[in-house]
Amino acid sequence: MPESGGVREVKSAARTVELLELLAARGDRPARLQELADALDVPRSSMYALLQTLISRGWVRTDVTGSLYGIGIHALLTGTGYLDSDPRVRTVRPYLDEASEALGETIHMGRLDGRDVAYLATRESHEYLRTISRVGRRLPAHVGALGKALLAERPDAELPGGPYEALTPNTRTGRESLTADLAETRARGYSIDREEGVTGIVGFGFALRYDTPAQDAISCSVPVARLTPGHEERIVAVMREIRAKIESVVPSGGGSVDWR
Repeated sequence: MPESGGVREVKSAARTVELLELLAARGDRPARLQELADALDVPRSSMYALLQTLISRGWVRTDVTGSLYGIGIHALLTGTGYLDSDPRVRTVRPYLDEASEALGETIHMGRLDGRDVAYLATRESHEYLRTISRVGRRLPAHVGALGKALLAERPDAELPGGPYEALTPNTRTGRESLTADLAETRARGYSIDREEGVTGIVGFGFALRYDTPAQDAISCSVPVARLTPGHEERIVAVMREIRAKIESVVPSGGGSVDWR
């Protein structure tokens, strides 16, 4: 049984977390009992009992037939609590507003989580509105401006071997191509995502270096059709300034609590 800090993992707790993560990852695709039992390799009866417990507490929901299962509303409430309690997110939000007002484009804040970036805050452009908010969602770190800015803060030796998942025809799926791009990111001081995560969108990512290595980053996303050389130059200048302002007010370690 796995251990953490010398403490044995609680199997029932681990199974509960794995189930919730699985349901969350499925998004709008509800799962059937047997699918979940097979995916987590647990007996059908044990999975049914776990689901019923979580339904009663609002962490899982089911349809009127009781045969389909999805993530419950308490997952949202807990996620909102995370954002509200994080001192860095609270501090950064006004600067996202400032960048959005200055540039008129979509501004993000994200945090590295394993091989992915989790979106913590977004200010949408009035010119290009998404139908689904990115806050609380994840994107592989190698495909977006946020993730590449954060990967560039780390040694290339920490990168997995590849090949990497492709989200668009422009995604860098090979390790050699990605490491070359990260070297350019380090040299210029920010990352560029040219339609690698979303077709038609270019992103510019800036690591926030109040941690070593950086855990958080901000980015500006703009449609290709609106990205002129002059606008790109202004985006970089404004985002550099916003990063400097954030780093000047966020203490190393994130405040009074050193979260792990």
